[in-house]
Amino acid sequence: MALSLAPVSFDHLPGWASDDPTPVMDGLRDCARHVTELKPYKTGSLGLSVEDLAPVFSAALAPVQWTAQKARRFFETRFQPCRIDCDGDRAGFVTAYYEPELQVSSTRSARYRHPIHGRPDDLIALDDDNRPAGLDPSFAFGRRTAYGIEEYPDRRAIDQGFLDGRGLEIAWAASKVDVFFMHIQGSARLRFEDGAMRRVTYVAKTGHPFTAIGRVLIDRGEQHRDGVTMQSLRQWLADNPDRADDLLWQNRSYIFFREAPVDDADRGPVAAAKVPLIAGRSLAVDRFIHTYATPFFIHAEALTHLSGGPFRRLMLAQDTGSAILGAARGDIFTGSGHHAGELAGSVKHPAVFYALLPKAAARRLAR
Repeated sequence: MALSLAPVSFDHLPGWASDDPTPVMDGLRDCARHVTELKPYKTGSLGLSVEDLAPVFSAALAPVQWTAQKARRFFETRFQPCRIDCDGDRAGFVTAYYEPELQVSSTRSARYRHPIHGRPDDLIALDDDNRPAGLDPSFAFGRRTAYGIEEYPDRRAIDQGFLDGRGLEIAWAASKVDVFFMHIQGSARLRFEDGAMRRVTYVAKTGHPFTAIGRVLIDRGEQHRDGVTMQSLRQWLADNPDRADDLLWQNRSYIFFREAPVDDADRGPVAAAKVPLIAGRSLAVDRFIHTYATPFFIHAEALTHLSGGPFRRLMLAQDTGSAILGAARGDIFTGSGHHAGELAGSVKHPAVFYALLPKAAARRLAR
């Protein structure tokens, strides 16, 4: 796919003058502290590096009381907006995701019987050195056995008890469907019977390719392409309990979680960029193309239910996802809880992507 970056002015960004990007400054400072104190982000194939962002990080950490005007000026003086065109097409695509909240129990019971699993000790990360011959290169994880490394059992095998008796259950949920969609989102807040709340987030997966169950229903002629939402999938599963397992098992990928503190209930989970997500401002991107902490201006004219009008907003690349593939493909984090899920479930909209590149980097990369 031919990818080009077309420089444009900030005046060219629809709604830029009325956007308030101050929440993005919080995220930028979080990313700056992470790369300076812990570990730099990997450079995506687009070519923007942490070194390119270093002057921006330094300026973001200055003790400034940010206002909307000051934040816009911060970006205007340091960045060059570049429209992302793929094969001459400006149109990208956005979906959305959220952090579910599940009612759970610390013990299994007749009501709470669906496990949320931690990482098994026989699950290992794969690379070119240890991946066995014949195992698809897309598998990032495998199973260590006495006879060597093999493919890890999939969702169906685990649902049918492969991991039983190993003490891996972080908690037990009442709904298998809730756990499934928690896997899709990659994190959750767990509300225990005593009122305690804990957070879990993605730590690893079996390695099997992700399969969208909505696509399966479309291919079977049971849902229309334009009508598939999280809500429509939940309704189908509720209406077809005898067929639910078979549909869920079409997605062989299975997610494992780790516990994470809820330091700030107003912030989202710590995601791929190792910083807390910001509702409405954090964007999941293709990590092989884009570098975390890259600002993006997203214009989705037909997406109106997130902001009361056309979606025109500065966002920050802070996460990724198995289904987020391509330079102009993004997943908008809408927040935590049921309402955030209602917002996220129906986001499937064309969008124009503008990457904001530090000016020196833009001179090197824009074309």
